[in-house]
Amino acid sequence: MKRLTILIAALCSLAAAKAEVKLPKIFGDNMVLQQQTACNLWGTADAGKVVRVTTSWDKKEYKVRSAHDGSWKLQVQTPVAGGPYTITFSDGKETQLKNILIGEVWICSGQSNMEMQMKGFKAQPVEGANEELLQCNDSNLRLLYVKRTAQFKPQSDIKAGAWKVADAASVRDFSATAYYFGRALRRTLGVPVGLICTAFGGSACEAWMKADWLRAFPQVKQTITEDDVKKLNQRCPTALYNGQLFPLIGYTMRGVLWYQGEDNVPRYSYYAELLKSMVEGWRSEWKQGDFPFYYCQIAPYDYSLVNWKDSQYLREQQQKAEEIIPNARMAVLLDAGLEYGIHPRKKREAGERLAMLALSNTYDVKGLPDYAKYSSVEFHGDTAVVAFDRSKEWVYFNGGPKGKGFEIAGSDRVFHPAEAWVQRNRVYVKSDAVKAPVAVRYGFHDWTDGDLMHDGLPVSSFRTDNW
Repeated sequence: MKRLTILIAALCSLAAAKAEVKLPKIFGDNMVLQQQTACNLWGTADAGKVVRVTTSWDKKEYKVRSAHDGSWKLQVQTPVAGGPYTITFSDGKETQLKNILIGEVWICSGQSNMEMQMKGFKAQPVEGANEELLQCNDSNLRLLYVKRTAQFKPQSDIKAGAWKVADAASVRDFSATAYYFGRALRRTLGVPVGLICTAFGGSACEAWMKADWLRAFPQVKQTITEDDVKKLNQRCPTALYNGQLFPLIGYTMRGVLWYQGEDNVPRYSYYAELLKSMVEGWRSEWKQGDFPFYYCQIAPYDYSLVNWKDSQYLREQQQKAEEIIPNARMAVLLDAGLEYGIHPRKKREAGERLAMLALSNTYDVKGLPDYAKYSSVEFHGDTAVVAFDRSKEWVYFNGGPKGKGFEIAGSDRVFHPAEAWVQRNRVYVKSDAVKAPVAVRYGFHDWTDGDLMHDGLPVSSFRTDNW
């Protein structure tokens, strides 16, 4: 009889343990939920069981019955920014998430320059990191870093990761670009901010895309095997979509930050359309409409050091992408590169420039500067006159009255270094070696130190020809 009692107790204990609601790792203590919206929550429980979810901010209880495979999903209505709160889940046994904030959530993705932590890489520091770590404590800034993993099939959960409150320890190991973005939003908006960084150094754009989206690009290998994933890892098409993006899809957020492109330099010719397809795919799967997509133009670097060249054409493709992707804008980093290093130290510039785009275009904050953009050129005798859009504050050269990055060519298509000067919002360009110019280029090399500015922000490299 005693053994039977013990067995029954054990079975009851096992049933209770089995009944406990299970949540993916992206839902946890310290997380941030997007404010004033219907936020998606999901997980697993016993098949056919009723899952009860109670939110402390309004004491409301939500119910959903789990499917035959135990999966369930529901939406909870979030209030204006605030907290901390709790969410309680129950399927016979309670699970409670604590210290939850309601605020603004952003997904931050890309390759090594998005992944690059505040502590930097080995012998590759982030400028100003030590000073920032002394003052980065912020209980209203929360960080989730998704561990790297390339996978052959879509994963139901991230490999590892947990929400952390911003302090020296968590910020040191988090994306510097994303952190500076979040810090700027915190200071300007005064609401909690949650950042989810899912990035992988050296990753190809194709790796972040579903196979269906890549069929329009015959240049990309269409049949992927498990061996391909093992061999190519973060450069394998679909592998990071499967491992690092799919588990996040549906987490209700405000928008996406993207810093990637270096790996696609050798395949620059179709990058704009590739990025457009990726963004369309992400938006389709997230089901949040045309959410904001802000991205960094890759910074100048001497690509001959890795036996590559012509990254200026990839930058040009990134500029084109801004024109063909709705609700997308590009942060220019032409003045923030590192000639001998593919990982620029100026991550504050990258993060804050992304923040300026978000604050101006998503949050309608007035008074912030914008990027001037090449629009047209006219030729008057031996002089080219270059005009710009979005240049009401007029362009200027950062190093003095004359610029150093301009070249000019005649009908022979041979470019020569040119003298350049500014009058109002026009740049005048000429060279004694070119009597009848037909084309102008600015900063159109792998490495350049951009000095053409507008309202404190650099102008992108450009060319007026299509040679």
